[in-house]
Amino acid sequence: MRMALAAAVLAATPAFADGAAVFDANCAFCHQGGGVGVPGQFPRLAGRAGAIAAKPAGRAFLPKVVLNGISGRITVDGEQILGIMPALDTLSDDDIAAVLTYVTGLDHKPVAYTAAEIKAARAQPRVSPTEMAAQHVALAARKIVP
Repeated sequence: MRMALAAAVLAATPAFADGAAVFDANCAFCHQGGGVGVPGQFPRLAGRAGAIAAKPAGRAFLPKVVLNGISGRITVDGEQILGIMPALDTLSDDDIAAVLTYVTGLDHKPVAYTAAEIKAARAQPRVSPTEMAAQHVALAARKIVP
């Protein structure tokens, strides 16, 4: 009941609604509706993205994944995934902030991202998708990425 109420309140806010639209247009094909993922193929975001963003290193990691993509072998929910997520750096800072706020709110208290944070992340040197996978592995070893 509480989650349903929170989801209803969030859905009424423009940032969350915009994030849902950005997700549906750019992410749902792989990560599925509601961010449930496909085990062994596409990691779930529901229940994970919010937990990742709740820690400073994880919060910084998520915009980098969206901006740079990720490619290589990672472990999610105890299953190895070998795949690729393309960089979505053509999305605006506002759209990336909205979609990250949206995905962190799937089965978790949302973590609000701002366009200014995304702009700062975009200003950092580009990182290869394989380096992003290495960063994921390192964050998982530190229990930042579940």
